Amino acid sequence: MSISTTYPLYAIAIGSNRRGRHGHPRAEVRAAIAALPNVLAVSRLIETAPVGPSLRRFTNSAVLLHSSETPPMMLARLKRIERDFGRRRGQRWSARVIDLDIVLWSGGAWRDATLCIPHIAFRTRDFVLHPLVQIAPLWRDPQTGRTIRQLAMRLDMVDRTRIRS
Repeated sequence: MSISTTYPLYAIAIGSNRRGRHGHPRAEVRAAIAALPNVLAVSRLIETAPVGPSLRRFTNSAVLLHSSETPPMMLARLKRIERDFGRRRGQRWSARVIDLDIVLWSGGAWRDATLCIPHIAFRTRDFVLHPLVQIAPLWRDPQTGRTIRQLAMRLDMVDRTRIRS
C-alpha cells in the first residue's frame, strides 16, 4: 500500500438500501462517510443487487481511514454511527439504512468473540471488493496473501464461469 501513516489503517465497507434521515441510500452512504474520522481515500459509489431476501438494491462504497483505536474500539464507533443513522438490529440481510463493516486492518488478522478481521465473507462479495480495489488494490489479505486486485479478479472469473454454465 502506498498510503503511509503512523496510525493503523482500516478498510471499511459501507452499504445502504433504505431511506433514512439523510435521504435516499446514496445520501446515507455519503453521510456515513462524512461521519467517519480520518478518511484517507473513498471509492466511487456503486449500485448492487441485494444478497439474501432483501428486495431493494444497495448503494455501496469503501473507505480507508487511519485511527489509533483498537479493532474493538473501531467496531464500537461503527455501531454507534449505525445506531445514530437509525439502524436497528434485526433480520440478517434485511433492508438497512446503513451498514458499516471493518473489512481489513493494517495490523493483520484479529479475532475475538464479537469481531473477525479480515471480514469473514469479503473475498466472495463483489460489492466489497470492487470498491476496495479502487482505493487499496495492493493491500494483501493477511490470510491468503493475495492482493485486493487479485481477489477481485478471481471473483470476477468465478462469476463469469457461473454465467457460462
